[in-house]
Amino acid sequence: MKRHKYQWLMSGLILLVALAIGIAVYSTHFSKSTPGVSSTIIEGRYQDWKSAYLRGNKQQKFVKTNNGKKDQTLSEAQGYGMLITVMAAKQGFGSHKTFDQLTRYYVRHQISDKNPLMAWRQNQKDIAMVSNKTERTSATDGDLDIAYALILADEKWGSKGELNYRRLAKNLLSTIQKQEINQTTYLPKVGNWATAPKSENVVRTSDLMTAYFRKFAKYTQDVRWTKVAENSQTTLRKLSAQHKSGLMADFVIVSGNNLRTSNVQAKQVASKYDNKYGFNACRIPWRVAYDYQVGHSQVSKKIVNKMCAFFVSQKKVTAVYTLSGKPVEKYSNKAFTTPVAYAAEVVLNQTLKNRYTKDLTANMTTKNYYPDTIQMVTLLTSGSIGK
Repeated sequence: MKRHKYQWLMSGLILLVALAIGIAVYSTHFSKSTPGVSSTIIEGRYQDWKSAYLRGNKQQKFVKTNNGKKDQTLSEAQGYGMLITVMAAKQGFGSHKTFDQLTRYYVRHQISDKNPLMAWRQNQKDIAMVSNKTERTSATDGDLDIAYALILADEKWGSKGELNYRRLAKNLLSTIQKQEINQTTYLPKVGNWATAPKSENVVRTSDLMTAYFRKFAKYTQDVRWTKVAENSQTTLRKLSAQHKSGLMADFVIVSGNNLRTSNVQAKQVASKYDNKYGFNACRIPWRVAYDYQVGHSQVSKKIVNKMCAFFVSQKKVTAVYTLSGKPVEKYSNKAFTTPVAYAAEVVLNQTLKNRYTKDLTANMTTKNYYPDTIQMVTLLTSGSIGK
């Protein structure tokens, strides 16, 4: 009996050692913090961002996207604002009240009472924020961030208050599935307006948010979101393989059940950078690295590592590249550097971490909504590594 007792004791010790080794191995593969970035710094930047860009009143708030005297905002910005606020709350300094103010603004500016997609733009008219007829269509990226933020809010605060986050999220996701997902490719369209043959297969590459789609599938128990996640990852893998740099264009065309990819032309969709790694695609390192951070996807890790290898080869990350890796502009922009810095944190690329962590922690300009907001969301996401 004693011998049997000792055998059990030894077995228990072996299991404990194995567990300790497993934890150590896991720790070496997934960074648990952002070196040199304290929660105090993150909170300070959040307060600066909030002061610079949140506007509205006691009931509703929005993210100001312009520098003019009359305010303007976008559904993209509202998605960022809601995401930033709930992530800040999860880290101990974001306000539930502020999140509700942002949510009320989203609800107020849905396309209609029967369509919970958000109108893509509002401009100040007297003291009101309004959308004209052409602005009462959607931009998919904004709706996706809003839906994800509502899910995070439901997980943090529940849905028994004045605003039922769960109901809002599920209604929004149901409509996104009907109006913003291509029913052949199961990829996100650029908006609910993209119904013509020339627009329905256009994909904004930064909308391939595989981590979100996996979350949506689990949250709604709708297997169609799993298909969206799978096809998004397949498309990202294809695009990554097309160029040694691993860079992808702002927009591509993806068609058919076999997800055949083809290029767009400059100015075909939104800007002269449509066929380059521009101000939309610069978010890809963040979006794809997030899938590896939360889901440990090895496909996403490979895609991010390839992009990181390219950026290591550059003396500095500048704004806009051709897909072969030639810089188009000479200036730097935090919308390009901070997603790379965050991705480097996730895949433990020490060279890029050393170069660009300072961009994550830099003071806000407070006068340039897009790079400041990308900095804020990637800084917060870096702060959540390992949590």
